[in-house]
Amino acid sequence: MSVRQAGTAAQEQQPRGPVLWLRSLAGRTTLVTAAVAVLAVLVTGSVAFPLVRSAAVTQAREQLSRQADAFSAAPVASQALDLRERHLLGPDNYDLASITPSGSVTGAAGRVLGPDEVRPVLSGQKVSRTLTRDGVQYLVEARPLTKGGGIALIRSLAEVNAASARLLQPMLLALAAGLLIAVLAGMLLARRLSGPLVRTAAAARRMAQGERTVQLSPAGVTEVRAVGEAINTLDHALLASESRQREFLLSISHEIRTPLTALRGYAEALQDGLIPPDDMANVGKTLAAETDRLDGFVRDLLALARLEADDFTLDVHAVDVAALLEQAQRAWQPAAAQGGVDLRLELPAPDAGAPLMVATDAQRLRQIIDGLIGNALRVTPPGKPLVLQARLEGPHRSPGQAPGAAGHSGAPVVVAILVRDSGPGLTPEDAAVAFDRGVLARRYNGQRPTGTGLGLSIAARLAQRMNLQLTVEPSTPEQPGACFCIRLPRSAAV
Repeated sequence: MSVRQAGTAAQEQQPRGPVLWLRSLAGRTTLVTAAVAVLAVLVTGSVAFPLVRSAAVTQAREQLSRQADAFSAAPVASQALDLRERHLLGPDNYDLASITPSGSVTGAAGRVLGPDEVRPVLSGQKVSRTLTRDGVQYLVEARPLTKGGGIALIRSLAEVNAASARLLQPMLLALAAGLLIAVLAGMLLARRLSGPLVRTAAAARRMAQGERTVQLSPAGVTEVRAVGEAINTLDHALLASESRQREFLLSISHEIRTPLTALRGYAEALQDGLIPPDDMANVGKTLAAETDRLDGFVRDLLALARLEADDFTLDVHAVDVAALLEQAQRAWQPAAAQGGVDLRLELPAPDAGAPLMVATDAQRLRQIIDGLIGNALRVTPPGKPLVLQARLEGPHRSPGQAPGAAGHSGAPVVVAILVRDSGPGLTPEDAAVAFDRGVLARRYNGQRPTGTGLGLSIAARLAQRMNLQLTVEPSTPEQPGACFCIRLPRSAAV
């Protein structure tokens, strides 16, 4: 299944409609905002409604108290004014009762007042309390009169609550309006937050379908902008990586085409009988050499594939570096002699200490060394040396410190394996890209002997998988050629 088909199948499996909206950032932000708004309304209502009722009762009691004080100060005038107001404006919301000096109560409020309220008034005290009669609560304000007796005003608490309820209705409308505004604000906020993420996701899907140079303008909050910038960076990185892969494949295809052309040409010549019998041996050598070139390409490509595999394993055990280098020298000595190259091996003096033991995979380490030696043989001219060297280094060797000198601890702990050729060497720019696939091969194609362009890349990747340090050492006027160094921790088990 292609990337485009996989993306389409994934989109078809995604939920749609309300379920998709509820799972989205916009939906969840809206729901959270609405939930917070509802909670705020409930808390506000639960706190405000009792306060409003309490304030209404307090205000009604204060008003009733002022009216009672007015009646007690001027009973005749107050009663006349009360009768006039009731006649013009209708019945008031309070009832009036008169208390005679003998203690009898007359008027509409007489059904509420009892002896406990009458006695304080007759003794000259004010009465301000809430009474319950037949399950109904009343506010009572009673005042004594200067000529004896008193007056009492009562008001039903249910009427006060009903009046406060009329005040609560506008408050409920205000809370509902606030809830609606909060939900709308949440929806706008959700769109503002999710919009850049939606555009970023769309850009990522376009990149997954193979589109490149997807220009995304980062927007939104800092974190969302960071995601957009990361997508742009990823787009540039993918473009550069795919460009390198295309260049690499083009280079490999060009290199493979050359021996294939030679093989095909000689095969057709042999088929047509154009090769004289005396040239058969030379033709055979040429065919064998071109076949070796193709085999080298295939082996290098397979090595790269194995290095990228997840099941790459290492057989780690104690390895004697000196013995391993001696084996490598013996194996490459015929090839070096055939090219007129002096293949040398330089090891520490026998009295320098214990053997150069390291804990690693001997076969993989030999593979790296063989790759470096093969690369060095191509560029080393006849009559010049190619040096294999092993030395001990301290853990903190400074640039001015002599090679092999001990570190601050006094005991060398690093084994360095060097492969130094006598070729044209590497510039600082060359050293920076020496392990990139095919870069040096393309740069010096036709100027100096080059291989497939994969050898150094394979060595670097193999060293990385083995957790080793492979570097390009700086050249000196005395040693102008290229020098590659493998550094391994010295094994404690010697």
